[in-house]
Amino acid sequence: MSRPNIILIMTDQQRADTIGALGAPWMRTPHLDRLATEGAAFTECFVTSPVCVGARASLFTGKYPHGCQVFSNFQPWQPTWVSSLAEHGYHCVNIGKMHINPYDAPGGFHQRLIMENKDRPLFLEERDRAIYDEWDKALRARKLVKPSRYNRHAADPEGYKQALGAFAWHLDADMHPDNFIGDTACWWIGDRKNTAPLFLQIGFPGPHPPYDPTPDALAAYADVDIPVPTVTAEELRAQPPAQHRLRDNMIEFNFDSIAWRRDISAADLLRLRRHYAANVSMIDHQVGRILAALDARGYLDNALVIFTSDHADALGEHGHIQKWTMYDSVVRVPLVFWSRNLAIECRVRDDLVQLFDVAPTVLEAAGVPVPEDFEAVSLWGTLAGRPVRAPRDAVYAELARDHIQTGSEFILMRRDRRWKIVLYLDDEAAGELYDLAADPGEQRNLWQDEALSAMRNELVSACLRWLARGSLNANRRASRAPQRAMKI
Repeated sequence: MSRPNIILIMTDQQRADTIGALGAPWMRTPHLDRLATEGAAFTECFVTSPVCVGARASLFTGKYPHGCQVFSNFQPWQPTWVSSLAEHGYHCVNIGKMHINPYDAPGGFHQRLIMENKDRPLFLEERDRAIYDEWDKALRARKLVKPSRYNRHAADPEGYKQALGAFAWHLDADMHPDNFIGDTACWWIGDRKNTAPLFLQIGFPGPHPPYDPTPDALAAYADVDIPVPTVTAEELRAQPPAQHRLRDNMIEFNFDSIAWRRDISAADLLRLRRHYAANVSMIDHQVGRILAALDARGYLDNALVIFTSDHADALGEHGHIQKWTMYDSVVRVPLVFWSRNLAIECRVRDDLVQLFDVAPTVLEAAGVPVPEDFEAVSLWGTLAGRPVRAPRDAVYAELARDHIQTGSEFILMRRDRRWKIVLYLDDEAAGELYDLAADPGEQRNLWQDEALSAMRNELVSACLRWLARGSLNANRRASRAPQRAMKI
């Protein structure tokens, strides 16, 4: 059989509980439902970093953040295994968001149609990495002004403060960034003449805030009852100081059009979540259009389609918005594999896996050698239903200080089936410990529970051993020198 076309569709900041067929009956996602029910869906997929660039660099290098040395959104990086696909005959194309630094770096692709800066006005905050992307150019050609935190606030200061980042899209519907990506992808697929096997990465900028569905998409959720969290004062008090600092920063500063508040009601959160859900449904519609365009050209007859996201969004859980924390609501994402012809066992799986495990899985499916220094684990045997060892017994995530998460120099999470521990490098007295069997919502921080001190210390040791082993392996990779004993 010839090498399969590989289609990797990624969203930005999409929660795991946003696909109707995977336990979210309030969601309207018929095309994602189809992929999940006809393919293999992993319900316990965790990212290696709760920020965009950290997670994406890890995915495209096959290494944890400490292994690829990318921890924050402003660090430069370029994918590596995309180049390997290209060297083995794949035609590699990116349409939409990749979040490479700098934004217009080739990244190993033959062609990139870039769309990155959804809310960020050029030159005000992006500085030397700012570019005019394809969406900027299209808006300019239409003589439309891109919505941003600045012009939204100027138009309605009080409404802006109450919106929590949720606004109805007011420009032409086809100029909405997610619709624009879908249209661009369908145009490119229909116009392609190259006969080489295809690696197509499509990056949607949504549902990352601002939460900005078109009015018709939002109307579809007008009466939909979406679960909203309850946050108690006791839960907030038990959070580490770095989380209090993060919440203060989100309230004081204007990130991604969100004016966060402390006094947020259940009605506020329901409105916010309806906007978010409508954004996801818009993306679902575009995924359906893209799959139809691929099918019309015969690409799906021999293809592997992957759908996932770089991280998720708290959406008010634990008193937080967006990312930068290690709660499951932020670090757990959807991961679906679908194929019409490849030997994929169609089922929903609860194996503990990590987002960057997609990397060796893609290479193995393409018949491309997997680099020996990958820390990611291929899921190909698991997908095929072969009796293989469970990919992982624990997952990890890392986060360093940046301009938003200013409260800790370094945060490390370890999660297994029952226990989650979160360490803060510069505050040994603070941390997080959750018994996920008794408290799946992570609302009772047991860090100070003396009855669990032995368990806590055991998990701390496991984290340190993992980090030490990873750092040693990274150093060996960097030196590429054999370790030899010295004669005395």
